[in-house]
Formats: sequence, C-alpha cells, structure tokens
Amino acid sequence: MSIKEQTTHQGLDNLKKEIQLKAKLGIDFILAAGIVWVIIFLLWKYTKNTSYDKSVFTFMLSAILLPLALGLSKIFKTEWKIKNNPLQPLGLWLNFAQLIYFPFLVFMLIKHPDYFIMAYAIVTGAHLFPYAWFYDEFTYAIAAVTISIGSLLIAIFQEIDSMLFIPAFTALVMLSLAVRIFFKIRKSNIMS
Repeated sequence: MSIKEQTTHQGLDNLKKEIQLKAKLGIDFILAAGIVWVIIFLLWKYTKNTSYDKSVFTFMLSAILLPLALGLSKIFKTEWKIKNNPLQPLGLWLNFAQLIYFPFLVFMLIKHPDYFIMAYAIVTGAHLFPYAWFYDEFTYAIAAVTISIGSLLIAIFQEIDSMLFIPAFTALVMLSLAVRIFFKIRKSNIMS
C-alpha cells in the first residue's frame, strides 16, 4: 500500500471514528426501533383485527420511530449532523435504502397480508447490515442476519395466527443490539 493510499485510508477511518463517537454508534435509533417493535408486537398480540389491518397499523406505527429517536438523542446526547464530515450523510442514505423495498412491502400487504410482518421484519433487519461497516460494530451484521433469517424461519414453521412471534423476535434482537451498543459506548467513555 502506497503512502497516499495509507493516508486516504487513515483519513476515512478518522471520519468514521468521528461519526461513531458523536452518533454514539446509532444507539438512539436502535433503541427507538426496539421500542417500536415492542409496540408492533403488542398490536399483533392484543388486537383482533385482520392481518391486513394489523399490517396497515404496523406501517403507521413506524412513523413514531423518528420522533422517538430524536427524543432519545437528547437523552444520549447524540449528534445527527456532524459538520465538515463528508461521511455524515451516508448514515441517512443507508437508512433511506430500505425505502426502495417498499413496493415489495405493498405487494405483501395487498396479496399476502398474513406474511406482511415477516417481510417488514426482513427489510428492517437487512437494512442494518451496512451499519456494521459504518460504525465498525459487527453486532449490526449479526442482528441483520438474525432478524432476517429468524423471521423467515418463524413464518415457515409457525401457523398464520402465530405471526406475532416475528415482531416479538425482532424487538428482542433490536433491544439486545441496543444493550450491546450501550455497554460498548459506556466502556469507551463516549456516553457524555
């Protein structure tokens, strides 16, 4: 590796480290997502609506993620905009990438509403994968694979009326990831 390549690589690592430090590895978004998935589980468990109706309400519930993450960012003192860091917009773009899967979710909602929650969980889980690189936190990759494959297996091996296990499972993985991140940032003394 040439000196120029080493310098570029070190510069990239420094930009990533700044984001990791100031965004605190995305703890606010992951915890918010875990809470939202708990609420989605409660919806699927305790309402007597059809799968279609529960799926529509699930879509609607996802709207509280951003305000909840914003509130949690005040508690954890995370920064969403990091000036003069050209990598900062990448975190947002990685999150927007899951919007490209929405036509698939709409198809599932219309044609197979019983399995919408599985598809929604898989999209949610899969979008976490690039954050393993972005935050240098391999647990994001583990969570992505676990949620995606776990949701598929639950859908394959459970009856339709047991789809509520998918949001419960997704919430559990998200909250476990949040706990892992919390202890990592606490150990690294980047909590304050």
